[in-house]
Amino acid sequence: MGRAHEVRAASMAKTAAFKSKHYAKFGVSIYKAAKSGIPDPELNQALKKELERARKANIPAAVIQRAIEKAKGDLSGAFHEVRYEGFGPNNSLIIVDCVTDNVNRTFTEVRTAFTRAGCKIGVSGSVTHMFDHCSIFSLKEFSDEEVLEILIEADCDVEDIDMDEDITTIVAPASEYQKIKDALLEKDQEIDFIEDEITFLSKMYVTLETEEDISQFQKLLRQLRDLDDFQQLYHNVEGVEEDEE
Repeated sequence: MGRAHEVRAASMAKTAAFKSKHYAKFGVSIYKAAKSGIPDPELNQALKKELERARKANIPAAVIQRAIEKAKGDLSGAFHEVRYEGFGPNNSLIIVDCVTDNVNRTFTEVRTAFTRAGCKIGVSGSVTHMFDHCSIFSLKEFSDEEVLEILIEADCDVEDIDMDEDITTIVAPASEYQKIKDALLEKDQEIDFIEDEITFLSKMYVTLETEEDISQFQKLLRQLRDLDDFQQLYHNVEGVEEDEE
């Protein structure tokens, strides 16, 4: 009975820790979206999208409300968006975005993750110049010709519009994100975007040939994603399954 109690207690503690971390990540995402515009989901599409994700993930209403109130300035404390750049095996390139209330702590944790995986953190700008910072949208509501007409009319700067079967994909500079989204939503408020994000696309990709390099790369990604302040990760490695176990 004693052993069973210990197993149950350990399982409960593990579950509680997972929930706490899970809630924290959603709280930060909601905070960021609320700070990006007006903290009202009816007037802020980014916030509306994050709230929909949070509800689907069964995030408690109290966690959601607290993040919005913090964005409004009703609660003490503030988060900062920080970006780290580094080098993996075979000169692979990695960008890590975090949101934190303690920049020194987060830098130390990210640097430690790189070091433990046998990789190296770089200085600001050492990696991002090898990526294009882009807005990407994918949708079914309009053809490529219709999208082109809409975006020309709205005077949007676009790098590429492609249609594959019934899905139209738009690639544009990151700075054009809101302008393009507003133009599309003005034509159809009910658009269900398949993709809707600002991301980094590598200008040059690499492959990892040895099992040692692949294992090292997967270890680094696992450690970075396991950080409490982790938000997003970009890299230029092709053909490797990202083992997140």
